[in-house]
Amino acid sequence: MERQGKVLCIGLVCLDIINVVDKYPEEDTDSRCVSQRWQRGGNASNSCTILSILGAPCAFMGSLAPGPVAELRLSLQVFVSKDVAVHFGYQSAASALKGLYSRVKQGAVLICAWAEKGADAIGPDGVLVHSDAFPPEKLVDTLGAGDTFNASVIYTLSRGGTLQEALTFGCQIAGKKCGFHGYDGIVQ
Repeated sequence: MERQGKVLCIGLVCLDIINVVDKYPEEDTDSRCVSQRWQRGGNASNSCTILSILGAPCAFMGSLAPGPVAELRLSLQVFVSKDVAVHFGYQSAASALKGLYSRVKQGAVLICAWAEKGADAIGPDGVLVHSDAFPPEKLVDTLGAGDTFNASVIYTLSRGGTLQEALTFGCQIAGKKCGFHGYDGIVQ
Protein backbone atom coordinates (compact mmCIF):
# COMPACT_ATOMS: atom_id res chain seq x y z
CA MET A 1 0.00 0.00 0.00
CA GLU A 2 1.52 3.31 -1.09
CA ARG A 3 1.33 6.23 1.31
CA GLN A 4 0.44 9.64 -0.07
CA GLY A 5 1.63 13.08 0.94
CA LYS A 6 4.84 15.02 1.34
CA VAL A 7 7.76 14.32 3.64
CA LEU A 8 8.49 17.34 5.80
CA CYS A 9 12.11 17.83 6.97
CA ILE A 10 12.57 20.26 9.85
CA GLY A 11 15.95 21.57 10.98
CA LEU A 12 18.92 23.76 10.18
CA VAL A 13 20.62 24.75 6.98
CA CYS A 14 24.40 24.89 7.35
CA LEU A 15 27.24 25.86 5.08
CA ASP A 16 29.81 23.05 4.90
CA ILE A 17 33.26 24.24 3.83
CA ILE A 18 35.20 21.23 2.56
CA ASN A 19 38.99 21.47 2.40
CA VAL A 20 40.77 18.68 0.52
CA VAL A 21 44.35 17.82 1.54
CA ASP A 22 46.83 15.22 0.26
CA LYS A 23 46.75 13.29 3.54
CA TYR A 24 45.03 13.56 6.87
CA PRO A 25 47.04 16.09 8.92
CA GLU A 26 48.70 15.13 12.17
CA GLU A 27 47.52 16.96 15.27
CA ASP A 28 48.83 20.55 15.63
CA THR A 29 50.25 20.66 12.09
CA ASP A 30 49.35 22.67 9.01
CA SER A 31 48.51 21.21 5.60
CA ARG A 32 48.11 22.99 2.29
CA CYS A 33 44.67 22.62 0.71
CA VAL A 34 44.58 20.92 -2.68
CA SER A 35 41.05 22.21 -3.27
CA GLN A 36 38.09 23.69 -1.46
CA ARG A 37 34.36 23.74 -2.07
CA TRP A 38 31.33 25.07 -0.28
CA GLN A 39 28.24 22.91 0.02
CA ARG A 40 24.87 23.44 1.62
CA GLY A 41 24.46 21.11 4.59
CA GLY A 42 22.52 20.40 7.76
CA ASN A 43 20.68 17.20 8.59
CA ALA A 44 17.17 18.22 7.56
CA SER A 45 18.39 20.18 4.55
CA ASN A 46 20.53 17.26 3.30
CA SER A 47 17.75 14.75 3.90
CA CYS A 48 15.30 16.91 1.95
CA THR A 49 17.81 17.13 -0.93
CA ILE A 50 18.17 13.34 -1.11
CA LEU A 51 14.40 12.83 -0.89
CA SER A 52 13.96 15.25 -3.79
CA ILE A 53 16.68 13.54 -5.88
CA LEU A 54 14.98 10.20 -5.23
CA GLY A 55 11.72 11.68 -6.52
CA ALA A 56 9.79 12.01 -3.26
CA PRO A 57 7.55 15.01 -2.74
CA CYS A 58 9.11 16.81 0.21
CA ALA A 59 9.32 20.15 1.94
CA PHE A 60 11.87 21.80 4.22
CA MET A 61 11.09 23.97 7.23
CA GLY A 62 13.90 25.85 8.93
CA SER A 63 11.94 26.88 11.99
CA LEU A 64 8.63 26.18 13.64
CA ALA A 65 6.02 28.84 14.23
CA PRO A 66 2.65 28.71 15.97
CA GLY A 67 -0.27 27.87 13.73
CA PRO A 68 -1.25 24.97 11.48
CA VAL A 69 2.12 23.25 11.97
CA ALA A 70 1.03 22.26 15.47
CA GLU A 71 -1.75 20.18 13.89
CA LEU A 72 0.59 18.03 11.80
CA ARG A 73 0.80 14.35 12.70
CA LEU A 74 4.09 13.66 14.44
CA SER A 75 6.41 11.14 12.84
CA LEU A 76 6.70 7.73 14.40
CA GLN A 77 10.20 7.15 13.00
CA VAL A 78 13.01 8.06 15.39
CA PHE A 79 16.62 8.07 14.16
CA VAL A 80 19.23 7.54 16.88
CA SER A 81 22.75 8.56 15.88
CA LYS A 82 25.73 6.40 16.71
CA ASP A 83 27.16 9.33 18.72
CA VAL A 84 24.03 9.53 20.89
CA ALA A 85 24.02 5.76 21.38
CA VAL A 86 27.68 5.74 22.43
CA HIS A 87 27.06 8.71 24.74
CA PHE A 88 24.44 6.63 26.55
CA GLY A 89 26.93 3.76 26.87
CA TYR A 90 25.76 1.46 24.08
CA GLN A 91 28.34 -0.46 22.03
CA SER A 92 26.16 -1.39 19.05
CA ALA A 93 23.07 -0.25 17.18
CA ALA A 94 21.12 -3.30 18.36
CA SER A 95 21.91 -2.73 22.04
CA ALA A 96 21.06 0.97 21.72
CA LEU A 97 17.69 0.25 20.13
CA LYS A 98 16.79 -2.39 22.71
CA GLY A 99 17.84 -0.06 25.52
CA LEU A 100 16.10 3.06 24.21
CA TYR A 101 12.90 1.53 22.81
CA SER A 102 10.98 1.90 26.07
CA ARG A 103 11.60 5.68 25.94
CA VAL A 104 9.73 6.32 22.67
CA LYS A 105 6.02 6.55 21.93
CA GLN A 106 4.31 3.17 21.64
CA GLY A 107 4.15 2.10 17.99
CA ALA A 108 7.27 4.04 17.00
CA VAL A 109 10.01 2.79 14.72
CA LEU A 110 13.50 3.28 16.15
CA ILE A 111 16.42 3.28 13.68
CA CYS A 112 20.17 3.41 14.29
CA ALA A 113 22.92 3.37 11.65
CA TRP A 114 26.36 2.21 12.78
CA ALA A 115 28.60 3.25 9.83
CA GLU A 116 30.50 0.26 8.40
CA LYS A 117 28.47 -2.16 10.56
CA GLY A 118 25.24 -1.28 8.73
CA ALA A 119 22.02 -0.36 10.50
CA ASP A 120 19.39 -1.81 12.79
CA ALA A 121 15.78 -0.93 13.53
CA ILE A 122 12.97 -1.99 15.84
CA GLY A 123 9.41 -1.71 14.58
CA PRO A 124 6.11 -1.47 16.47
CA ASP A 125 6.15 -5.27 16.87
CA GLY A 126 9.42 -5.05 18.84
CA VAL A 127 11.29 -7.20 16.30
CA LEU A 128 14.88 -6.14 15.55
CA VAL A 129 15.88 -6.02 11.86
CA HIS A 130 19.37 -5.46 10.41
CA SER A 131 21.04 -4.51 7.14
CA ASP A 132 24.72 -4.84 6.42
CA ALA A 133 26.59 -1.83 5.04
CA PHE A 134 27.25 -1.53 1.30
CA PRO A 135 30.66 0.19 1.05
CA PRO A 136 31.73 1.67 -2.30
CA GLU A 137 34.68 0.23 -4.22
CA LYS A 138 36.63 3.38 -3.32
CA LEU A 139 35.81 5.63 -0.36
CA VAL A 140 35.68 9.24 -1.61
CA ASP A 141 33.39 11.42 0.54
CA THR A 142 31.43 10.49 3.68
CA LEU A 143 30.05 14.00 4.34
CA GLY A 144 26.27 13.69 4.42
CA ALA A 145 26.24 9.87 4.32
CA GLY A 146 24.14 9.68 7.48
CA ASP A 147 21.67 12.21 6.12
CA THR A 148 21.55 10.21 2.88
CA PHE A 149 20.77 7.08 4.90
CA ASN A 150 18.01 8.85 6.86
CA ALA A 151 16.40 10.29 3.73
CA SER A 152 16.56 6.97 1.88
CA VAL A 153 14.90 5.15 4.80
CA ILE A 154 12.18 7.82 5.00
CA TYR A 155 11.72 7.62 1.22
CA THR A 156 11.17 3.85 1.31
CA LEU A 157 8.84 3.94 4.31
CA SER A 158 6.82 6.80 2.80
CA ARG A 159 6.29 4.61 -0.28
CA GLY A 160 4.93 1.73 1.79
CA GLY A 161 8.15 -0.31 1.95
CA THR A 162 8.85 -2.64 4.84
CA LEU A 163 11.27 -1.72 7.58
CA GLN A 164 13.76 -4.28 6.21
CA GLU A 165 13.46 -2.83 2.70
CA ALA A 166 13.95 0.69 4.07
CA LEU A 167 17.08 -0.25 6.06
CA THR A 168 18.62 -2.10 3.12
CA PHE A 169 17.86 0.73 0.67
CA GLY A 170 19.20 3.30 3.15
CA CYS A 171 22.47 1.38 3.55
CA GLN A 172 22.79 0.89 -0.23
CA ILE A 173 22.25 4.57 -1.08
CA ALA A 174 24.46 5.82 1.79
CA GLY A 175 27.22 3.46 0.66
CA LYS A 176 26.86 4.61 -2.93
CA LYS A 177 27.03 8.27 -1.79
CA CYS A 178 30.39 7.58 -0.09
CA GLY A 179 31.85 6.69 -3.50
CA PHE A 180 31.67 10.25 -4.93
CA HIS A 181 31.62 13.91 -3.91
CA GLY A 182 28.29 15.55 -3.17
CA TYR A 183 24.89 14.08 -4.03
CA ASP A 184 24.39 14.40 -7.78
CA GLY A 185 25.33 10.78 -8.61
CA ILE A 186 22.86 9.14 -6.24
CA VAL A 187 20.22 8.17 -8.81
CA GLN A 188 22.64 7.24 -11.60
